[in-house]
Amino acid sequence: MTQLWTPDESRIQSSNLHTFIQSVNESNVQQLTDYHSLYDWSVSDRYAFWENLAKFVDIQFHTLPSAICNHDQMPGAEWFPDSTLNYAEHMLRHGKDAEKATKDALVFRREDGHRTTLSCGELTKAVAAAQAGLKAAGVSKGDRVAAFMPNCPETLIMMLATTALGAIWSSCSPDFGIQGVLDRFGQITPKVLLSIDGYFYNGKPIQCLEKVQSLQAQIPSIEQTVIVPFLSGDADISSRTSSVLYDDFIIQDIDTPEFVAVDFNHPLFIMYSSGTTGAPKCIVHGHGGTLLQHLKELSLHTNLKPEDIIFYFSTCGWMMWNWLVSSLALGATVVLYDGSPFYPEPRSLIDMAEEEGITVFGTSAKYIAALEKAGVKPAESHSLPRLKTILSTGSPLLHESFDYVYRHIKKDLCLSSISGGTDIISCFALGCPALPVNKGEIQCRGLGMDVQFVSPEGKPLLEEKGELTCQSSFPSMPNGFWNDPENKNYHKAYFSQFPGVWAHGDFGELTENKGVIIHGRADAVLNPGGVRIGTAEIYRQVERVEQVLESIAIGQEWKGDIRVVLFVKLRDGATLDDELIHEIKKAIRDNTTPRHVPAVVLQTPDIPRTINGKIVELAVRDVVHDKPVANVEALANPEALEYFRKRPELQD
Repeated sequence: MTQLWTPDESRIQSSNLHTFIQSVNESNVQQLTDYHSLYDWSVSDRYAFWENLAKFVDIQFHTLPSAICNHDQMPGAEWFPDSTLNYAEHMLRHGKDAEKATKDALVFRREDGHRTTLSCGELTKAVAAAQAGLKAAGVSKGDRVAAFMPNCPETLIMMLATTALGAIWSSCSPDFGIQGVLDRFGQITPKVLLSIDGYFYNGKPIQCLEKVQSLQAQIPSIEQTVIVPFLSGDADISSRTSSVLYDDFIIQDIDTPEFVAVDFNHPLFIMYSSGTTGAPKCIVHGHGGTLLQHLKELSLHTNLKPEDIIFYFSTCGWMMWNWLVSSLALGATVVLYDGSPFYPEPRSLIDMAEEEGITVFGTSAKYIAALEKAGVKPAESHSLPRLKTILSTGSPLLHESFDYVYRHIKKDLCLSSISGGTDIISCFALGCPALPVNKGEIQCRGLGMDVQFVSPEGKPLLEEKGELTCQSSFPSMPNGFWNDPENKNYHKAYFSQFPGVWAHGDFGELTENKGVIIHGRADAVLNPGGVRIGTAEIYRQVERVEQVLESIAIGQEWKGDIRVVLFVKLRDGATLDDELIHEIKKAIRDNTTPRHVPAVVLQTPDIPRTINGKIVELAVRDVVHDKPVANVEALANPEALEYFRKRPELQD
């Protein structure tokens, strides 16, 4: 593997990771010398690791745990039993400090240029006011508050107000279709719905009040709807049942929120699976596991410090929003952005990074690839002296995107591809400020996460492709699924393939550098002639071809075997002729194996993806085989499925 960046010694010595290693050595008489020795210890002595981590990131227990872990098995492990704490209390702890209260906690940017800020002290007061409104509406511990909201301050404020009470927060972005929202919120029976009158995307205002009215009518548990006038300050809600404007809902005469002490595993967030293979699973995450895991990843793996300004391009329906918000606990400034990342032009988010002095910039692998395709070269057009880390997730980062970042964005930064999921509200593999960046690799496995890639029989593999598993329990395992009292669906989702072992559903490998390569989803693995091929291996080669914007590959049942079919979305003006097909196949054959070369290459004007931007191989595969797609409401562009239906080129 080509090494693209190596941290200098001063960067390593000044990292939170280095400080943590020193603290572990002093308190546990260890002899940890680097990340790899720390990782080995963190999985061989997990109780000591998580206990030391809780102290290092200053977890503020109301009641101390009686042990580190009871019933250590999967599922069933109980981490930090009998302890109590509150997630929101940690997010707002800097607002109590007079020196820190004036520091920016939030910066909000919208695609139309609107910008606002909230200091730590102002955020604390705003949460107190929102919480008083929730109390007046009858919300208490265990109730659900659902948000149909963009990525704006009111969303974050209401989330903290809700979770501070011990109530449960759940959100999805307003670009979801009505059925998609009902499939999610309808399962969890929320008492309060938070929504906007509309939002902006790609320069256009999009109205939402009719959707809100439909949600009110079809979710009878909603007692109160709170409307944030996001499009205009004078939203007319006079005809809306049980609705109130946000400013009329909050109660301003309280300065400090109440923080209800809850059990370590008390429900904090309800997240949702993509829903492309059936009704979305309602995944319940607890206060303590979420908090501890996020602070591990932000402090040790991202090296986030109070002086940092962190941004992640995300909607409120993606777990990266929850992850980003947890940065508040470390005293960093969080940048929220709502709108199209390419409006009014492809360089817009880079402009924002320069203007705000962003130090940690998070986005999707597809955004980085699109930025390169658009010809944006920030190293030539922008000054980004404070930028120290770029985070990428959502899909495997192409090898060429690694090159692009170091060639055309900035040479001296840590490019951390990360991989995990909504299922664990965190990562299995991610970055490290003290390790080099190798082209095409995720730097390391997460501390305390006993990650192994295994054969179909469950045998651990090194430098061979296999299923991503976690062999031992960890604090951010979900509590279970909502309305799954015997945990049957929870067990089926993660533990039925390898009993007692978490099977995540990704297909990848552990490299000789102890880094990770993800080759795609295990259920989308291609299997021509019985050879398992990850779709990401094909995408890396195809998207190097200049005329190709993006692609999607599936396995089609064909004459007793499986053949690889590749669909490509081309640049405007490009045509998929024999010459281009030959170039695409040659790029794949020259850089992978003949087995990877698609039997058929077809053009498509669009590729279906989820609301969070992930392409959906399984949905396309079902359409090609003339099978129903379980939940098209989970897709951002369901109409794109029609481009794959009954293609004559794929018929017998």
